[in-house]
Amino acid sequence: MTLSFWRYAHLALALFSSIFLLLASVTGIILAVDAVQEKTLPYKAENFNKITLEETLPILKKAYPEITELSVDYNQFVTLQAIDENGNDVNAYIDPKTGKVLGTPVKKSEFIKWITSFHRSLFLHEAGRFFVGVISFCLLMISLSGFVLVLKRQRGIRNFFSKVVKEYFAQYYHVVLGRLALIPILIIALTGTYLSLERFNFFMGEEKAKPVKTELSAKAKTTSIFKTTLLADVKKIEFPFTDDPEEYYIIELKDREVEVNQVTGAIISEKLSPMTAQYAALSLDLHTGRINGIWAVILAIACINILFFIYSGFAITLKRRSSRIKNKFKAHESTFILLVGSENGSSFRFANAISKQLISHGHKVFITELNRFAAYPKAEHIIVFSSTHGLGDAPSNGNKFKALLEKQNQEQQINFSVVGFGSKSYPDFCGFAVEIDQLLAKQNWAERYLDLQTVNDKSAVEFVEWVKLWSAKTGIPLATTPSLYNHVPKGLDKLMVLDKTPISDTEHTFILTLRANSRTKFASGDLLAIYPANDSRERLYSIGNHSGNIQLVVKLHPNGFGSGYLNNLEPGNVIKAKILKNPAFHLPKKAQKVALISNGTGIAPFLGMIEQNKAKKEIHLYSGFRMITPTLMAYKKFAGIMIQKEHLEHFHVALSREAEHIYVMDLIKNDAVFFMNLLKNGGVIMICGSLAMQKDVEVILDELCLSNGTKTLLEYKENGQLLTDCY
Repeated sequence: MTLSFWRYAHLALALFSSIFLLLASVTGIILAVDAVQEKTLPYKAENFNKITLEETLPILKKAYPEITELSVDYNQFVTLQAIDENGNDVNAYIDPKTGKVLGTPVKKSEFIKWITSFHRSLFLHEAGRFFVGVISFCLLMISLSGFVLVLKRQRGIRNFFSKVVKEYFAQYYHVVLGRLALIPILIIALTGTYLSLERFNFFMGEEKAKPVKTELSAKAKTTSIFKTTLLADVKKIEFPFTDDPEEYYIIELKDREVEVNQVTGAIISEKLSPMTAQYAALSLDLHTGRINGIWAVILAIACINILFFIYSGFAITLKRRSSRIKNKFKAHESTFILLVGSENGSSFRFANAISKQLISHGHKVFITELNRFAAYPKAEHIIVFSSTHGLGDAPSNGNKFKALLEKQNQEQQINFSVVGFGSKSYPDFCGFAVEIDQLLAKQNWAERYLDLQTVNDKSAVEFVEWVKLWSAKTGIPLATTPSLYNHVPKGLDKLMVLDKTPISDTEHTFILTLRANSRTKFASGDLLAIYPANDSRERLYSIGNHSGNIQLVVKLHPNGFGSGYLNNLEPGNVIKAKILKNPAFHLPKKAQKVALISNGTGIAPFLGMIEQNKAKKEIHLYSGFRMITPTLMAYKKFAGIMIQKEHLEHFHVALSREAEHIYVMDLIKNDAVFFMNLLKNGGVIMICGSLAMQKDVEVILDELCLSNGTKTLLEYKENGQLLTDCY
């Protein structure tokens, strides 16, 4: 069956039963706690599970002249109804090994009786019990449909407990806790359903099944049941009135009732309990947790999880609904068609951001789901924004796209571009987007405008790369600030300020060191996103890994939004920020020779890369500054130490405002042979700093490549030998 079926079935059942499940869960938690509390009462005999009837019956008969009945409850407390040697009536918990009275049976409190009645029937008597049975069945179906959804998400039973990709709080814990609580919730639902069916005689017609009298074996007729029967297996014993051998014990066990000769212990007759009654007793034990304190605790936790699932399920639904489409223009009049395939709605955020910008530039845009693909008579561009679900499958609103694509032919040539969203944690990264891209390429009306662009973990930074390419080709200036494509972040990391170097009239650059949570993983070259005003405005900084801490190099700008905020921090302050993975700008693992080129604060990630260069790759650092400052002197001191440790080969400095007016491009020209040999031999050049510097450096390198007759710089770039992170 399709994913949509299971998803809508899961949601519909949850919507129908949520209020009643909430009430049942809250009362279930109270009853589970009560069951645990009962286990703490001191009425259970030591080594109770090893006591046989042969041990306890003679002791009790000796201690009490007249005994009417002995019963064992689900707590394994033994209650005796008898008359003691003083002629007093006894109705008490006793120690079956001594006959000593331990306490008086206590009735349930009125509150627990009220909760129990509410849990069972909502105070609606038989109608309430029927309704509770329906809700139990709904919970069973919700559990099964949830199980199928997790299977589809995790790509099969083998990966059922493998890592879950965290998209946001509600989604992540809905899946993680759903896996852990699945079995207890299934048992709660199944036993609740069974008890309701048994209550209404579903399994036996209008009359309840009666015990079945069985034929006794010869061995049973001669063997004493007292020796082989444990008190733990007994529910109740009716004692004989006199010592006459014709007066028998009537012993009710868990699965049968027997008449027993009080002298020999031989079974006189036996009636087996109906299987339905045994299943009902087992269901009641499992549903209430009354037989085991640990199981009662597990049931209470499962009920708490149900409450969380109600919250998180609706949070997920509301998040999806928040991404509903609102179009200003009709499909037949629009020149830009944005098609979205999204499992949880996040891809709509990127599409909507593009749509708004195109409309602001005077273009007519229509945005819709992949499953609503149709003919677009005035379309000039089709842009697909699609995620992938499970094993490279289509998201729920894109599973009809392939069929629609065959039916809906376009009358004019249309440019197409595909942006795939996914997670590299899955092997089928952006698999569906790849399939769409290939299908569109085969259409006679479709003309590729850009190569497929993939975006990992909804990275706004990676998405901006596509925006830049698309804008450059169309000439339509779209925003390239990642913050525009990010939503107001939640769940930010808390970072403590460890150190900040001072600024002065001549030194406007400072180094900030932050300590992250030990569970936070990052590498030099990643980005730190800060939100100075705690809104959607975001500032990104390249970071270095300095002794396990985050290190930024920041230039304080007049009225700088981000730099001013960071400059006002003091050691000990705590800020909230987010680390954005930027693996495309990590120190290459394979390359043995690397040239790092930076200007200004672009040196930050390189400082960390050099410090973390434990493999002792041959690293050459080329950096441009305006003049000699205390910060530059600190860099030189650092470089000297790193050179001694063989983490760095050379540190080349260009000073543009000193007497010689040297720029970093001049350093490259001077070392042209080195750079050409580096590229020819598989080395990597990394550039970090201003976009202007990047452009100038690439011009120089391209010229060197042409003059030396090597590959073009573009070819080296496509080969992953030129990495940039400039703003």
